[in-house]
Amino acid sequence: MDVTNQPARQPISRRQVTVTPTQADLVQTACKIITAAAALSIGRRRYFRIALAGGSTPRGVYAALAADPDIDWRYWQIFWSDERCVPPTSPDSNYRMAKETLLDRLATPPPFVVRMAGDGEPDAAAADYERAVRELAPPNPRSGAGNLPRFDLVLLGMGADGHTASLFPHTPALTERQRLVVSNPGPPPHTNRLTFTFPLINAARRTLVLVSGADKAATLQAVLEGPQDVQRLPSQGLAPLDGTLIWLMDQPAGALLSTALNRS
Repeated sequence: MDVTNQPARQPISRRQVTVTPTQADLVQTACKIITAAAALSIGRRRYFRIALAGGSTPRGVYAALAADPDIDWRYWQIFWSDERCVPPTSPDSNYRMAKETLLDRLATPPPFVVRMAGDGEPDAAAADYERAVRELAPPNPRSGAGNLPRFDLVLLGMGADGHTASLFPHTPALTERQRLVVSNPGPPPHTNRLTFTFPLINAARRTLVLVSGADKAATLQAVLEGPQDVQRLPSQGLAPLDGTLIWLMDQPAGALLSTALNRS
């Protein structure tokens, strides 16, 4: 059969918007999404590669995952999507938060826990982390993401200013298209950050964004229903190349969203 003129596989990108009644329901739903993704990834590729988020909303998710007796952590590979430029012992470290709420509670820790070196020189630390990602998170050239490293799940939050990971409004990383991990300015007191860029995030099979609290409702409405302006609202830059983008929020955060918005 002549395959020279066969149409190329078309990337499939999906968006889901789920509003839960309470933050506790958000945690429960997030855990179901993550564990289902893990089971699927381990069954197909032997490992589950996940990039964790910082912030307050994921804390409950990490604690619930740590308490789940059915998770086989031997097949998980843990990364971080962003980090403050602080030592790993700092109360402001995303690594420390995940370590205390998740990793330290596991009887059998995952074999790969790849920390962002927030205590290193920022540009060198970003380059080192990109090398680690390229080595441990293989691409799938047959997918719409091409030769980009492909995480099974990238976990993110959204700030009241519309930032996600450490991609803040009007910062250089928003327009980065070549590097996958960069240093980027953030708000005081820890101005320097390390962060995934949009090409790496959008190459993931699944991106799960957790949003909680009434203080984020107006921003979330603008991100999901307003005009496109990634410089002002960086979370609008989340656009999977060939995967699923899941917005998961509690009722206070989703209170202003239109009922016509695609929800599950």
